Amino acid sequence: MATLRRLHLFDLDGTLIRGSAAAVEISRQLGLSAEIAELEREFLSQGLEPGDFAVRARELWTELTAEQVTAAFEGAPWMTGIREVWADIRARGDYCAVISLSPDFFVSRLLDWGAHAAHGSRWPALPFTDPVDRTGILTPAAKVKIANSLCAEFGVRMDDCVAYGDSMSDAEIFAVVPRSVAVNADHHLSGLATHMYTGGDLREVYELARLQQ
Repeated sequence: MATLRRLHLFDLDGTLIRGSAAAVEISRQLGLSAEIAELEREFLSQGLEPGDFAVRARELWTELTAEQVTAAFEGAPWMTGIREVWADIRARGDYCAVISLSPDFFVSRLLDWGAHAAHGSRWPALPFTDPVDRTGILTPAAKVKIANSLCAEFGVRMDDCVAYGDSMSDAEIFAVVPRSVAVNADHHLSGLATHMYTGGDLREVYELARLQQ
């Protein structure tokens, strides 16, 4: 009998980064915390589309450097235990991936922490000379499409996936997987998640997910 493989799908903003987001941490490096906070409010409460958010963030980040992205990544309030969880997933022969609406130049850095795949919105290379291409900006529906592609790549079924998220951008993927953990989540995931978690340790989140296996 073939060994059952699982694919663990992690959101980034508000999930792996507790109480913050890549855009917030990047903007902090540029002294633009108030500006990005207003943009986040429009996204969360006024229905600002991901493509519009990215275009306006790009306008704020005109002077962004790779060094500032590194500082934002290293200084972010990460959940503890991320590397340990992903190492255990790998040791079991399972797979872990990050799918995020945040810029790919930030999300892709998680490959070095042990993720098998890390998908973010496609942004122009740093230092910026080109505008954001809206067609490369991910949406909640795109998360499901990417998850399906990863299932095909790794040879697993959607029924063998576990999703981890915190907000409305995760609702669509929570709706199509049988196992999910809402991590420090808002009301958008109420009734969709099979487990709820509040805290700062991804190892505890992972234990909840494993209870379902």
